[in-house]
Amino acid sequence: MRSQVTVTWGEPATYRFDLEEVQPMPHDQARAWLDQQFTAFDCEPIRLTGKVLTADKVLSVAQAAGQDRFREAAHRNWAMEFARASSAALAKPAVTVDLAAMSVGY
Repeated sequence: MRSQVTVTWGEPATYRFDLEEVQPMPHDQARAWLDQQFTAFDCEPIRLTGKVLTADKVLSVAQAAGQDRFREAAHRNWAMEFARASSAALAKPAVTVDLAAMSVGY
């Protein structure tokens, strides 16, 4: 199975990160990384209840980071960490983060 994270705002703003040759991130470390980024970007809970699901954190962090963090070579390390953390925290080898639809698919 392919191990990849895709972040898209709709074509042509689609960014794919291949994780086949990348060291997997431990689950706890992935959740901590996403928590730290969620706080650093001052993200708000998506749900009215205030509950923040892991998938919501992935969406919120990607949205707050913006396309430049995924597109520009200067931010490649951050984007790969996002991909590794998203895949590990969601425990899925293939993840699609669709910002246009505000959904995460597996």
